[in-house]
Amino acid sequence: MTGPQKNARPHGQVCVGCSGWAYTSWKPHFYPAEVPARKLLNYYATRLNSVEVNYTFRSLPAPSTVRAWLDATGPGFRFSFKAPQRVTHILRLNNCRDALCQFADSIAPVVQANRVGLILFQLPPNMKSDPARLNAFLDDSDLLNLRLAFEFRHESWFSSEVYAALRAHSTALCFAESDDLITPEEHTASFSCYRFRKTDYSASDLTAVRAKLQACSSKGDVFAYFKHEETPIGALRAVSVLEGLRSV
Repeated sequence: MTGPQKNARPHGQVCVGCSGWAYTSWKPHFYPAEVPARKLLNYYATRLNSVEVNYTFRSLPAPSTVRAWLDATGPGFRFSFKAPQRVTHILRLNNCRDALCQFADSIAPVVQANRVGLILFQLPPNMKSDPARLNAFLDDSDLLNLRLAFEFRHESWFSSEVYAALRAHSTALCFAESDDLITPEEHTASFSCYRFRKTDYSASDLTAVRAKLQACSSKGDVFAYFKHEETPIGALRAVSVLEGLRSV
């Protein structure tokens, strides 16, 4: 399969969005009241240029679903995908080659259209650091030939040995921040991944986020996702950041 190779020359594109879009509860402050459910992604793509697809964490999408996603968005829109829970939570990175191949097949149309942002591997909070297992998994994951990012939710992973393993495979450390844990900003790839999950972001916080993403884009592509909520607050924060970047 071909696609945006993870070692490709950086272009400095900044992609900003949310972790999901299918929320009618975002009406009317993000989605206009008259937009039907089947057109939510079409409208979303007029305001944001990327989305993190959480759907793939629990299920592999049907070909018709993937085609509909592509048809609903323009050529500059990027889909990032959360890796299946079978890989991260059930197999816990052990013996994942078959599962990775099945996942790759399911998103192949997005890859072929050159519309993939990155693949996020979010590990469970109770999974402690195991650099040998990580290295073995990354050897297998090279078959994807896509940009990969890891979100570690146990502090033991934040070590020079883990960073070296990520660097050796041009894989990004996802800079995730929540009320409980903030990932150190250790750059391990030519692209960057941010997940903004704190409860509150003030106007000055969003200004700082915007400046951070703009500065990071000098090193390569940047992918940033705000938490999805039943309210549209995360989507509106993402719009504020992206519009500010576009006005620079």
